[in-house]
Amino acid sequence: MTQYLSNLWIALEAVMSNKLRSLLTGLGIIFGVAAVISMLAIGSGAQEEILEQIELVGVNNIVVEPVIEQTEEDLQDGDDQKKEEKNFSAGLTLLDIQSIEKIVPGVKSLSPEILIETSLIKDGRKRSAKLVGVNNSYFDVANFDLWRGRHFSQTQLDFGGPVCIIGKGVQAKFFSQEDPIGKRIKVGKHWLKVVGVLKERFISQKSISNLGIRDYNMDVYAPINTVLTRYKNRSLVTEALLKRYQRLDEDEREENPNYHQIDRLVVQVEATEQLTGVAEVISKLLKRRHFGTVDYEITIPELLLKQQQRTKSIFNFVLGAIAGISLLVGGIGIMNIMLASVMERIKEIGLRLSIGAKKKDIVFQFLFEAVMISVSGGLIGVMLGVAIALAISSLADINTIIRFYSILIAFGVAAGVGIVFGITPARRAASQDPIVSLRHE
Repeated sequence: MTQYLSNLWIALEAVMSNKLRSLLTGLGIIFGVAAVISMLAIGSGAQEEILEQIELVGVNNIVVEPVIEQTEEDLQDGDDQKKEEKNFSAGLTLLDIQSIEKIVPGVKSLSPEILIETSLIKDGRKRSAKLVGVNNSYFDVANFDLWRGRHFSQTQLDFGGPVCIIGKGVQAKFFSQEDPIGKRIKVGKHWLKVVGVLKERFISQKSISNLGIRDYNMDVYAPINTVLTRYKNRSLVTEALLKRYQRLDEDEREENPNYHQIDRLVVQVEATEQLTGVAEVISKLLKRRHFGTVDYEITIPELLLKQQQRTKSIFNFVLGAIAGISLLVGGIGIMNIMLASVMERIKEIGLRLSIGAKKKDIVFQFLFEAVMISVSGGLIGVMLGVAIALAISSLADINTIIRFYSILIAFGVAAGVGIVFGITPARRAASQDPIVSLRHE
């Protein structure tokens, strides 16, 4: 052990006596380790973001959304007159949901939504918000948990009771000093009784923009029949609506009014393998029910997000490989400098061999030098990589997550590079003839 420590001390003296050369030798390791850590941090952040988005849209979901305006591509082939005469469609309605539930196999649950812009009033405080008409399946499909209270009862769902479940943001805004359960809040023109409060949902701004979702914490949820009977039902044509429409000028009338009864339908299937097949069956069923009019759009968010996740994983793998190459280049740099160092220090090697040093002592001396350079470069690279990852997160608004395993891998590779690329120069130094080395000038 004393002999090894002596060789380590000699190697340390050699490294410290040539600080600039040692620093320049370790630059490849420094930047390689920093690149590996920062790239893996970006990759981990992207993976976490994709998982968060999958959780937000739910698992094994098919989303059906209405299309307000039909394009020429959506119309059936034919002459111009036929294209102008569009088939009648009642739009997406609750009857469509009943048909899907009865006919389409593999459907686990159905979650229709009606979204209305409204305002909330309580104790003189007012704020704009969104009223969402849903059933109890909505909370399971969207992975919402209750913080307080309960879900809607079957009677409230069937007969449209004046009740609601509020988001955590609404509770903090209007019921910060009291228990909201059993209290009333004015939603639009009607007072609704609060029966439940949802847990807070943390959503990044990037997820909101990428998925087109909203801040669920400020939403108010009511039974879908409550919204249809007390607020708005676009499928009903009333006398008052006709009179109002007749009073409007042609310029004031909507060219493409929203005639869909529901604004969104989420169909949850039992298995991921059934997503594509169920989506095709739903598309054909809706097309037949809407008399050939394709006034809806069907998407599978989970498959799109998983494809995006795969694309990002490949991209991160490429970036990691490029960063790994820089580590390899750094190792080659260490080997070249150490070989040059051997040539410069032939007389020193000969002197050590002549006074009793063994060949393994020379091997360990130069091997220790290479490992010191790579390890110290690895430590500096770890600090630099963490700093780069934090800077990217704060300046570029890119989510980065620094994992301990990424630091361990990068540092381990750096130490391994020192050992692997230090063996050849160490053997070259130990193979010198002491007599020839002492005569070297």
